[in-house]
Amino acid sequence: MENFIPPEFDLHHKERSEEALKRWRDAVGKIVKNRRRRFRYAADLEKRSEAKEQMRRLRDNIRICIVAYTAAIKFLEGGQCKTSPIRDTGVSSENPEDDAEMEFQNGLKEQAKLAGFYINPDKLASLVASYDIRTLRKLKGVEGLADKLNVSLDGGISSSEVLTRQDVFGPNLYTEKPLKSLWMFLWDALHDLTLIILMVCAVVSIVVGLATEGWPKGMYDGVGILLSILLVVMVTAISDYKQALQFKALDKEKRKIFIQVTRDGIRQKISTYDLVVGDVVHLCIGDQVPADGIFISGYNLTIDQSSLTGESLPIYISEKRPFLLAGTMVKDGEAKMLVTTVGMRTEWGKLVETLNEGGEDETPLQVKLNGVATIIGKIGILFSVLTFVALTTRFLVEKGLRHEFFIWSSGDALTLLDFFATAVTIIVVAVPEGLPLAVTLSLAFAMKKLMNNKALVRHISACETMGSATCICTDKTGTLTANHMVLSNVWICGKAKEVDVHGDSHELDSIISEPVLTILLQAIFHNTGSEVVRNKDGKISILGSPTESAVLQYGLHLGGDSDELRRACKVLKVEPFNSEKKKMSVLVALPNGKVRAFCKGAPEIVLAMCDKGINANGEPFLMSEEEVSNVLGVINGFASEALRTLCLAFKDIDDDFHGNSIADHGYTLIAIVGIKDPIRPGVKEAVKACLDAGITVRMITGDNINTAKAIAKECGILSDDDRAIEGPDFRRMTEYDRSLTIPNLKVMGRSSPKDKYDLVKISRSMLKEVAAVTGDGTNDAPALHEADIGLAMGISGTEVAKESADVIVLDDNFSTIVTVAKWGRSVYINIQKFVQFQLTVNIVALMINFISACASGSAPLTAVQLLWVNLIMDTLGALALATEPPQDELMKRPPVGRSESVITVTMWRNIIGQSIYQLSILLVLNFCGKQILGLTGSGATAVLNTFIFNTFVFCQVFNEINSREIEKINVFRGILRNWVFNGVVASTVVFQVMIVEFLGTFASTVPLNWKLWLLSVALGLVSMPVAVALKCIPVKKKTDAQDDGYQLLPSGSVLV
Repeated sequence: MENFIPPEFDLHHKERSEEALKRWRDAVGKIVKNRRRRFRYAADLEKRSEAKEQMRRLRDNIRICIVAYTAAIKFLEGGQCKTSPIRDTGVSSENPEDDAEMEFQNGLKEQAKLAGFYINPDKLASLVASYDIRTLRKLKGVEGLADKLNVSLDGGISSSEVLTRQDVFGPNLYTEKPLKSLWMFLWDALHDLTLIILMVCAVVSIVVGLATEGWPKGMYDGVGILLSILLVVMVTAISDYKQALQFKALDKEKRKIFIQVTRDGIRQKISTYDLVVGDVVHLCIGDQVPADGIFISGYNLTIDQSSLTGESLPIYISEKRPFLLAGTMVKDGEAKMLVTTVGMRTEWGKLVETLNEGGEDETPLQVKLNGVATIIGKIGILFSVLTFVALTTRFLVEKGLRHEFFIWSSGDALTLLDFFATAVTIIVVAVPEGLPLAVTLSLAFAMKKLMNNKALVRHISACETMGSATCICTDKTGTLTANHMVLSNVWICGKAKEVDVHGDSHELDSIISEPVLTILLQAIFHNTGSEVVRNKDGKISILGSPTESAVLQYGLHLGGDSDELRRACKVLKVEPFNSEKKKMSVLVALPNGKVRAFCKGAPEIVLAMCDKGINANGEPFLMSEEEVSNVLGVINGFASEALRTLCLAFKDIDDDFHGNSIADHGYTLIAIVGIKDPIRPGVKEAVKACLDAGITVRMITGDNINTAKAIAKECGILSDDDRAIEGPDFRRMTEYDRSLTIPNLKVMGRSSPKDKYDLVKISRSMLKEVAAVTGDGTNDAPALHEADIGLAMGISGTEVAKESADVIVLDDNFSTIVTVAKWGRSVYINIQKFVQFQLTVNIVALMINFISACASGSAPLTAVQLLWVNLIMDTLGALALATEPPQDELMKRPPVGRSESVITVTMWRNIIGQSIYQLSILLVLNFCGKQILGLTGSGATAVLNTFIFNTFVFCQVFNEINSREIEKINVFRGILRNWVFNGVVASTVVFQVMIVEFLGTFASTVPLNWKLWLLSVALGLVSMPVAVALKCIPVKKKTDAQDDGYQLLPSGSVLV
């Protein structure tokens, strides 16, 4: 069937154009019963276009403000802004600062004044958004602004003020699209064109029936149809509403960002939702600026404003250019910021409201199944028309034979109306509106379960694509390892020693002197991006990365006092660590007036900057080649023990120092430290599960190659036949050589983000792999964006990385990534189960009514009965089969290829086999049922039609159970754990009993005796051994290894 799907329905999961999205919508044409429901989870291209135009206007306004700001800076620096002279009368002229203060207090509420705030929130927002540097200087800069906001720039606000500040300045929340009520979902469900036609038919039937047969008998048929429609609409709307609630909850989780602030004099981490005006925020590389604000202090702060302005050129922020806007990203450096504007008063708030319009792009599987639904819908309409023509022709011929062709009664009109209603109902059953919506249901279910398993899916298509992943390029630190780092080894003054940070703090006394210890502690506490903080109880904790924390913890262990050391020296310049430089440097003014530079980072980088070492007395000496070689031996020794290694070095700057530049040569080596980070529990098993599933695992790390190889072997990633290389060697290769190297490449050490990007790009373009990539740093963003599935780390990952990712791994655990892959495969196989079930019902329902209409002039299944069958097959079937949890066996199959068919040969075997069995039974009953069952009398036809309907429904109930496994015989495995499936099946059976036994007046059924009930159930049950027989029929092999993306039919004990 998929060979007949137009190419418009083949959509890539990334980088699709709006033209491609429009083409598949046009290809669907008019074969849609309910456009509002079918396209509910498809992107609204019109709204998206409007949002882009609004975004363009907002960006233009911001650019104008930046131009005005630049002009104002030049004007002020040119000395053109002068105050008026003092008059001889002794009375001062109006003070511009007083004017500014008065203007900013205009319109200020009494509540704000009582709380000690002396600035209007709207005018404060305008000050930052318009880059009004003149007014800021009139207000005496950030210090003057802090006074008016009643906040200390050193201690921050008090926690007790948070609610007051939210009342005055507003919360840091953005306007969200309100969730539609259940009534709106009911209204959407009622927009089904075929249901509207059936409602009209039902009303006409009631009117004609009352006129001919009287009350109440004349209205039974019409009311039955209306009640069935009501049931279908109610179940559909409730199912859709629950999906919407799930998506709403997931959207809220996506926007959760945590930021570090100073409150109550303590540095602490809070949610951006709790941020208020007056908060002092700490920004570092990779952070998203959480609100509008003013720069307080910092080093090398570079901001990427492309999310707001569309310009990719980074902006340098300093005291001269102090304005920071929410939604921008910290490209480099670190700083403290005073929050001035939050929530919808920020430019980002206005932009977010716009970005929410248009929705998310539909997934490739949703689009492909829309194509399947379109083809089946066309076939269904054809059969519907043919059925109506056959019934009407036979009816007219029989009237002609009775010479009553020109004699018409209201009963004849009702008969034709019933024919028309049956034909329309066939369209209801035939057009599988639920196919693409089942994908949404399955994805929503998987996303909710993944959230519970510590994986936040940001883009719905990633959940689907992960099932096709053929390789995972993973980081080492925190993903494969536990990220619980402890400094365990140190080399200093030519001697290596194991360290116990919980043991003796004087362990180095025998090795080094006091001067060496002083320099070591200065290097530890000054050259760090983390901070030692004390809470209200005086308990010490460390805020920062695990690596930095391990080094700081060692400094504390040696007796270092972070606060005292920092007070004694003044930091002049900081070059924060990033994955490109692989080092961090700091320039410090010492108490004696001298200037000293400290450097810390990757051993091969820092050691290359050193020409001297330090002896036990603290005296520098020139290192010989032999001594350098010994140091390299120590580094490799630490690395071979799977330790992360760092070098610490310093350099005293000469008296002729000018400016704040940090030297990159002539350093003195202080120490080498080895940091232990054990393998996470469960990682070995997770790696093995990937290998069993045909997924290649590659470790891409910035660590030493020996450290990387040791960890990779411990995890089971690297074997003797695999290759491990360093990033610089990979960079020197040609693209062709890289493509030959990658298939056998398992470890890359000392890699840069560019290496990771190139590896992913070649894997996808030349090797046709479906690549999943993990990342945590700002520079990982290109690789995360290039990959088929980008996986950002939730704990160690920067906001830049998270924004570029498709999935956020909340616990940074590799095992969680494997869980995402398992659920991705589960989504695909669940959709296949549902498609198999639905197509079987479609074929049987269409053929039984069409053949009966042609042969006997009547359809055994009425409109009400077909509506019930549609409900079983569509909404209830999707609930039962599209929400099956994954089984471990899914990870013992190869990945599903990009071009694999949704409907496989194996599925066609099952569909055709079950359809033949069901049609054979139903047709035999339709034409010979009275004789076989011994039915006589006036009610025989009604009993037979009820029996056929009952048998048909029970065939679907048992076939639904069959569909739980496409290939394996044991369909009961795990069935008791799936309460949704059991609930749907039980509800179907209970309601079927009610329809037959108690609602016959409306459903055109009559009660059956217990023998007929048992026979109906037995005939339905026979479909299960039929399914077993079908699964033993071999299907055409695609290759020797797999069929349609899966392993061949297993044998022996594996079969069950």
